[in-house]
Amino acid sequence: MSTTPADDSLENISRILLQGEVLESQLLAYPEWQIVHLDGTEANATGGSGMSAIKRTWSFDNFAAAFAFIQQVTDLAENYNHHPRCILEWGSASVMWWSHDMGGVTTSDLQMAALCDHLRI
Repeated sequence: MSTTPADDSLENISRILLQGEVLESQLLAYPEWQIVHLDGTEANATGGSGMSAIKRTWSFDNFAAAFAFIQQVTDLAENYNHHPRCILEWGSASVMWWSHDMGGVTTSDLQMAALCDHLRI
């Protein structure tokens, strides 16, 4: 799969902050992703403290496979100039998307989640 942006960057896409029931509704299209808060708690979109983010964790057979996946996420992030929090561990990799300048999860973050869902693992 190519990681080249179709429209040059996410800057060409209207970014809308998603909160509360709107975020929860939009996230139904991404069943592997969950809403988390940057303080580390998992909760619904209206609970917890701090900004909301979306997070997904993938399982791998070893560290090298998890690292290779994170490299693909890195390539996406650089191509789209939108950068997630990545957590790399033996046998797993987690990715969190949010837009700090917008104060939480935006439509751009959902697009990046969809792109991650289509990476080769």
